[in-house]
Amino acid sequence: ARNIPQISYASTAPELSDNTRYDFFSRVVPPDSYQAQAMMDIVTAMEWNYVSTLASEGNYGESGVEAFIQISRETGGVCIAQSLKIPREPRPGEFDKIIRRLLETSNARAIIMFANEDDIRRVLDAAKRNNQTGHFLWVGSDSWGSKISPVIGQERVAEGAITILPKRASVDAFDRYFRSRSLSNNRRNVWFAEFWEENFNCKLGMHGKRPGSLKKCTGLEKVGRDSSYEQEGKVQFVMDAVYAMAHALHRMHRELCYGYPGLCPRMANNIDGKELLGHIRAVSFNGSAGTPVVFNENGDAPGRYDIFQYQITNRSTAEYRVIGSWTNKLHLKVEAMRWRTGDPSLPASVCSIPCRAGERKKVVKGVPCCWHCERCEGYHYQASEFTCELCPYEMRPDVNRTGCVPIPIIKLEWHSPWAIVPVFISMLGIIATSFVIVTFVRYNDTPIVRASGREMSYVLLTGIFLCYAITFLMIATPDVGVCSFRRIFLGLGMCFSYAALLTKTNRIHRIFEQGKKSVTAPRFISPASQLVITFSLISVQLLGVFVWFAVDPPHTVVDYGEQRTQDPTSARGVLKCDISDLSLICSLGYSILLMVTCTVYAIKTRGVPETFNEAKPIGFTMYTTCIIWLAFIPIFFGTSQSAERMYIQTTTLTISLSLSASVSLGMLYMPKVYIILFHPEQNVPKRKRSFKAIVTAATMSGKLTQKGGDRPNGEVKTELCESMETNSE
Repeated sequence: ARNIPQISYASTAPELSDNTRYDFFSRVVPPDSYQAQAMMDIVTAMEWNYVSTLASEGNYGESGVEAFIQISRETGGVCIAQSLKIPREPRPGEFDKIIRRLLETSNARAIIMFANEDDIRRVLDAAKRNNQTGHFLWVGSDSWGSKISPVIGQERVAEGAITILPKRASVDAFDRYFRSRSLSNNRRNVWFAEFWEENFNCKLGMHGKRPGSLKKCTGLEKVGRDSSYEQEGKVQFVMDAVYAMAHALHRMHRELCYGYPGLCPRMANNIDGKELLGHIRAVSFNGSAGTPVVFNENGDAPGRYDIFQYQITNRSTAEYRVIGSWTNKLHLKVEAMRWRTGDPSLPASVCSIPCRAGERKKVVKGVPCCWHCERCEGYHYQASEFTCELCPYEMRPDVNRTGCVPIPIIKLEWHSPWAIVPVFISMLGIIATSFVIVTFVRYNDTPIVRASGREMSYVLLTGIFLCYAITFLMIATPDVGVCSFRRIFLGLGMCFSYAALLTKTNRIHRIFEQGKKSVTAPRFISPASQLVITFSLISVQLLGVFVWFAVDPPHTVVDYGEQRTQDPTSARGVLKCDISDLSLICSLGYSILLMVTCTVYAIKTRGVPETFNEAKPIGFTMYTTCIIWLAFIPIFFGTSQSAERMYIQTTTLTISLSLSASVSLGMLYMPKVYIILFHPEQNVPKRKRSFKAIVTAATMSGKLTQKGGDRPNGEVKTELCESMETNSE
């Protein structure tokens, strides 16, 4: 029997397509693997990527689901959450258990069903019992099709179900034929009498098959008039199968018995099955429904399906509506689909919602459709669907974190409060310094100006002026020129000031030390010598700066580390000169060294009378200045981790310079200006003494100090040294 060709009109099992096992089998219906492909296409069109499958135990259900799972593996993009089986003989509560299992993966709302009518009905009933109406999105195979029996009484829970059915048509000629059949004209069908009794619910004579039926059949009943009648859906395929065999035999007869009426010996005695199979596979004709009947190399008919959806209309009546078709590819009318009453939106059956911009997918192992969304944090941006990468150092992520944008560059602006205060202080200082210089120039030859050492005063005032002026350089927008001037003038103002003060205090100290020892005047106390000493000290600072220029030419840098905050949105690059904290301290270090040395001399000469050559005011100036710079260091270095570092450090530095300049100006020059302008009567020359008298007085002052005499030694020293000032002038 192996090589007798068969043509089936109803078998849809996918394994029958296997040519190695069922090589003589052909069918006019498409295999369930096409159905599974159609269902996969529907799922893909609905953008459902996470579904469960449900199969009735047995060949039909298990083969269908297996085909669906196989296609999902091949195409990818659809994951199977669960694959459940309905046993042949389900125990009580089995269907409730199935619903509970399906709810474990509640995101997989779409359920692919290859199940028999009874199982479909009981699954829907269990869903209804468990209050899951509207949760599941059913996708049924042709066993559900457009049948009423599975959904009757549970229309709400079945609403929106998508089902598929092989394309079939009602054959009118068959209806005409079957309606005309009666007991008298259909004697060849041995089961017809039994059908008659069943159909008309009556009994035929003594030998009737329906005992207990009261009504007797008349034989005049008419099919479709006295009973309900609907054409069986497979009629078309039965006819196509018969015609396919007839066409194949006809072609074979034409080939083997051409012109011979009836069967010729070649066909009568031994028909070769293989030859007949070749003719069957080659047939091509228009079938009873007007669609072509052809077979592929596996003996399968092409897949042609109608796609239905079970919809509840506005009149609250439920019906199957055709929403598309499948003939090797899907044709779906999405606009014709209806889901839960009054909800037009497309329902979802996905494991994880798509990640937003700037989030990467962290895939759950083994389930490519499920993932966690992880935001790209800090300075990371979303480089691909699955990775975050760090932006380059000078960049930060954009708003969506899908790329990088340059970090904005800032500098200290003139209108910033951090700049306004130092600028205001330095403006006042510059005005005051200019006023003092103008006063001194105007009253250049008066005794007070002469007594204070004019040349050194002008050097000191220049230093004070520079200390105020540096504020403008520190706040100006950095460029090569500004950076060069910053290097030169940053320490220069202090260097001028403290070089001049150091020369003064050193001179006083030397005079008094010398006076104690001998009658000769110390060397290098003339104004010219003082200037040489001062400028020698200043030249050391300038030399250091020029070496710095040679080793490391000035340039601007953008510092991204200073304001690289935790939150990238507030990150800024700071435009600054390439002067590091170390370079700054080195530049100021020499001036601080001069200042400390000057303070030591100020302490040593603290016993000198008040009116002598500013010894006391210089002392106070130095003590105050030391306090200012001692306060500056912890503020400057303590704020190096702050986000406002650039502002705090620049402001601290400029204000410290301005304050130290203000202390010098206030203590050393304001009293003199006050006397010059408001008490000119005190601006008169003291009497002159010879150097011999000076030495004597100096020696006496030493002795008096030791003996603790009654007469204040200061008076002697004052006279003595003021004479020295004027003498030396």
